[in-house]
Amino acid sequence: MSGMLRTVNRVLLGLAGLVLICGGGIVLAAGLGLSVPSWWPYDGTHDVLLSKADRVRWRDEDWWWPTVIAVLAVLVVLALWWLLAQLRRARLSELLVDSGDGDGAVLRGRALEGAFADEAGALDGVSRAKVRLTGRRTAPRARVRLLTEPHVAPGEVLDRFAGESLTHARNSAGLDSLPTEVRLKEVKHHAERVN
Repeated sequence: MSGMLRTVNRVLLGLAGLVLICGGGIVLAAGLGLSVPSWWPYDGTHDVLLSKADRVRWRDEDWWWPTVIAVLAVLVVLALWWLLAQLRRARLSELLVDSGDGDGAVLRGRALEGAFADEAGALDGVSRAKVRLTGRRTAPRARVRLLTEPHVAPGEVLDRFAGESLTHARNSAGLDSLPTEVRLKEVKHHAERVN
């Protein structure tokens, strides 16, 4: 997903940049009275972008305003999708692990996430754990969510997590450091009914 998103970003930014540079350059040249291509509709310094006839041409057509609103709505939805895709942190698909032979090895990110989450979820007082790896292949970062039991002190859970699960994950991947953001949330138990 992150590779595809990077490609889409590069293509969109490249196209937007090309359109802006070409269009802006030609408008600037026409505005300064320089020569512009023969196909360019504006060649004088006093030309307007849209004439009055162009601005009111479709006003009386029944299909015009619904079409304009639909196109703008689609553009807004696409822009919001793109913005949300930018804000999401990309999941790390693989890590480079030093295997000691100079070549290195590749470790799947989901495999490390699964092992890390299983070990963290098995800690005393932890009901469930979710792990997400982000960052670069050579410098990963972890985001961990721990769902804790109500009777457990958060400090104790963090100490056990750092001393056991985090240390094992870092050592098993051969990493010098694994910066980790941990979020704790307590399990909510419903009140029991007494008959």
